[in-house]
Parts: sequence; C-alpha cells; structure tokens
Amino acid sequence: MQVHLIDGTYELFRHFYALPGAKNAGGHEVAAARGVVGSLIGLLEAGATHVAVATDRVIESFRNELWPGYKDGSGIDPLLFAQFSLVEESLEAAGFVVWPMVEHEADDALASGAAMAAADERVERVFICTPDKDLSQCVRGERIVQLDRRQRTVRDEAGVVEKFGVPPAAIPDWLALVGDSADGFPGLPGFGAKTAAALLARYGRIEEIPADGADWDADVRGAERLAATLVEHRDEALLFRRLATLVTDAPVSRSVDELEWRGPGSGFDVVAGVLDAPELARRAEARAAALALR
Repeated sequence: MQVHLIDGTYELFRHFYALPGAKNAGGHEVAAARGVVGSLIGLLEAGATHVAVATDRVIESFRNELWPGYKDGSGIDPLLFAQFSLVEESLEAAGFVVWPMVEHEADDALASGAAMAAADERVERVFICTPDKDLSQCVRGERIVQLDRRQRTVRDEAGVVEKFGVPPAAIPDWLALVGDSADGFPGLPGFGAKTAAALLARYGRIEEIPADGADWDADVRGAERLAATLVEHRDEALLFRRLATLVTDAPVSRSVDELEWRGPGSGFDVVAGVLDAPELARRAEARAAALALR
C-alpha cells in the first residue's frame, strides 16, 4: 500500500497562479479549485488508492501567538481566498478525505498523517506531495519521501541531505538560523544556508554549537562574529526552531484504511457543475468503475 498526502493549500495557490481565471455561470471564480480537483482525479487515474488532502481553513495558527510576524491571511488575493472553502467542499464531494486545519497548519496535518501512515506495517511508502522545505523534516529513509508533483521529482533522506546539507531531523534548526520568508520569520543575522548547514552537520542542534567561535570545528568565515550573534539571539533562534517544527498530533484520520478512495459522492455531479467541469464527474465515475472491476 502506498499513501499520498497532499498539501491542498499549496495546490490551490499553484493552480491559481498557473491557470487563467474562469468564472462559472453564477459569476464565481472557480479555476483554481477546478484545477486542484482535476489534478487529484489525475492522481487516482495514475494509480493512487489512499489519499488525504490537508488544507488551511484559515491561514493563521497557534504560531501567530508565538511570533507576531508569522504569516497570516493578509495580502491573499480575494479571488483566491474565496476558493478555500470551495476546494474543500469539492474534494470531499469527489470522495477524498480532507483534513481542514484551524488551530494547526496544513503542514502539521501532513506531518501527523505521515507519522500515522508510517506506523502501519502495511504501508510501503508515504508520499508527502509538496516541495515545501518544512516538510523535509518528515522524510525518513526511502519510506517517507517528498513528491514534487509539478517537477515529478522524489526527495528521500539522501536527497534532503544533498539539497540542504543536513539530515531531516536538523531541518527545523537550519530554518531557525537561515529564516523562512514564506512563514515570516527572519533567521539570525549573518547566517546563510551553507554556514548553517556546516555547523549543524557538525553539531546537530543549535544548543550544541559552541558559544566561542574559536572552538568551532568547522571552516566558517567570521566564526567569532557569528558565534557572538548566536549567543545574543539564542532565544530567538530557539523560538524560530519551534515555529519551524511541525507537530505530529494534529487532528487527522486514525487509520490509513480511512484514506482509501472509494468513489465520488452521490452529489459530485452537481459540484462538478458548479466548477463548470462536468467532465470531472465522468472521470471520477470511470475511475471508480475501473477499481470495482479489480
């Protein structure tokens, strides 16, 4: 059994900016939601059987209480934001399991779902379908991997080390030092990706990096200056690491059996009409019929 966990918010943003706008008969923008649903039906047509989609019902989460600059819903195009609920309702009608997050983020749901699925011995591989670097912390060997569906690339644990210079467990520390503009925290002054990787590859965690740069067992330019920065901003670094660390107890399905796609709901043809895409209902029914013949 293989499990596919989809970052629904990422998919909605991706389709919104990749596709030309389109309004349905009621005058509502539907292109991005339609694109996401069609894309996931395509995933089923390619052989996926156990699928869950994590979404951000709201952009804000518990992390906004920890850091005032953390990402929020401001600046989101209203035409995109209006499709948040539409894509959830459409995916559920199409028969997909949807994990809408309110207190947590979609990334937390993906991390929690990956942990749940990997605990099941029947699961051969878990695909976390997003290129988001945050999710690299969840990769484990070749069993839990990241799948970039747009680039058609898979990143396993060796791939994480190759890309970031650190193993998955050190990704939150790495993000704490270099910052994450997408999530709204800056990292520490002077720490670039290579410097952070060199230090974490040697010491593992932020708190294990020596306070005196002269003691650093790494070839880092300006070590003493950076060490002083790390001492001065250590509390911020640990806070940023907490922001970057995904939780694994977000409210998701209890079993991979709940993720098996069993066909669209009885009202999906109506939803497909709202999306101005009746062919989606035909594709979903055809896929369900093909599965029934197995």
